[in-house]
Amino acid sequence: MGDGGTAGDGYVPDPKRWKALTVCLVVGFMALLDVSIVNVALPSIEKGLGASESALSWVVSGYALTFGLVLVPSGRLGDAYGRRTAFLAGLILFTVASAACGVARSPGWLVAARLVQGAAGGLLNPQISGMIQQLFRGHERGKAFGLLGTVIGISTAVGPLTGGLLIQAFGPAEGWRWVFFVNLPIGVLAFLLALRLVPATCAARDTAHRQSLDPVGVLLLGAGVLAVMLPLVEERQWQGAAKWLLVPAGALLVVLFLAWERAYTRRGRAPLVDLALFRNRAYSLGALLGLLYFAGFTTIFFIYTLFLQNGMGYSALQAGLALTPFAVGSAASAAVGGRYVTRVGRPVIAAGLVLVTLGLAATFLVVRAVEGPGVGWALLAPLLVAGVGSGLVIAPNQTLALQHVPVAQGGTAGGVLQTGQRVGSAAGIAAVGAVFFAWVASTRDWSVALDYGLLTALGFVVAALLVALVDVAYERRTRAGSGPEGGPGSGSGRVGAGERARR
Repeated sequence: MGDGGTAGDGYVPDPKRWKALTVCLVVGFMALLDVSIVNVALPSIEKGLGASESALSWVVSGYALTFGLVLVPSGRLGDAYGRRTAFLAGLILFTVASAACGVARSPGWLVAARLVQGAAGGLLNPQISGMIQQLFRGHERGKAFGLLGTVIGISTAVGPLTGGLLIQAFGPAEGWRWVFFVNLPIGVLAFLLALRLVPATCAARDTAHRQSLDPVGVLLLGAGVLAVMLPLVEERQWQGAAKWLLVPAGALLVVLFLAWERAYTRRGRAPLVDLALFRNRAYSLGALLGLLYFAGFTTIFFIYTLFLQNGMGYSALQAGLALTPFAVGSAASAAVGGRYVTRVGRPVIAAGLVLVTLGLAATFLVVRAVEGPGVGWALLAPLLVAGVGSGLVIAPNQTLALQHVPVAQGGTAGGVLQTGQRVGSAAGIAAVGAVFFAWVASTRDWSVALDYGLLTALGFVVAALLVALVDVAYERRTRAGSGPEGGPGSGSGRVGAGERARR
């Protein structure tokens, strides 16, 4: 049928659904742009505010951390109070936080505003996907999610370039402020359009969800991750060995979080993380792989832009251009990965991780072999290879992780995966940043610091590759031992392979 509806489900296509989608895509673009646009602004922030190394780490990792922590409860907020209401509230908060970032007068002010901005981005994200599910059916829903995926890819690709252009236009001292101010006209216009175009059907409320927001779970997980990150980010600012006591304290908080989630579930509530999901091997390995991979690859942009601008004397625009091959390669291969993962399964992801590993290893070798400003040109090809590999990892891993999750749990399961990815990003930036800045301080050699930072990031990527290879080997043994049907629980391989065999 033309509207993609499903007979008998009461669905009536809203005439404004495509216009509402346009508003959602613009807002999604704005929120995701802030993940990548800030990287090239870090040296400008350092000079303009006198920001320390730890403050620069918090500007990037703080956004990822709060974004990830509020994703799942934000989905429930949208269910409880209406997705339209939550979307508008998130949009206001994101716009105000962007303004607060732009007018920051101290590093602490900027970090605090970034934490709020990340939380607002995490509030917006589930409402966008939720409204797409509500407004569209059938092939139209697939088209709408495809457009969202395209916007995600474009925002990643143009973020460094946009940041470089803004700093080039407004100067290195104050140009970083416009990286945040650019959100203001977009946010105001999107809010006015959302009032008119997002239909009232998206304001439906479900009061039952108000009892399952799990704020204690959010606080325990956030405190645990924060306790582990603090001594890494503040390693050179906090003297003495006592700071490392925070690591076991963080581990204890995570254990308490797991105990709380089990108790919360037994009371009949919906926890922040449904631990029963991890009984599914495909899901648990996919979640672990995503956490490790995001801890590795997102940190590359953080240290690479600092290396190019502070170490090699690149402008913000030149640094943005130097990062573009990774984003272009990732966007180009993402469609290929989505097409073949349903036929080939986890080997697609393993192949992608091999390419990322080779690209980062080549980057390490090039930095050692090429001296001076020409290193940026020499790194274009390795970064392109790593980007192509990355496109074969992220979306395919999410597809395979969710393939055997019941439909009723799909939203929560997807939110938990994204939470793991964002927490991985925050922790990875803390760890890799600590190594990078320690070598800068001890050697004053930015190339050496980049090398050791890359090796640390590479360690996370190789760990993700090992998880993928274990999954591939387990799946093959399972299929070999149980005949053509593949046996129960083989779930992380080819989608539908067992069903085809049974037929």
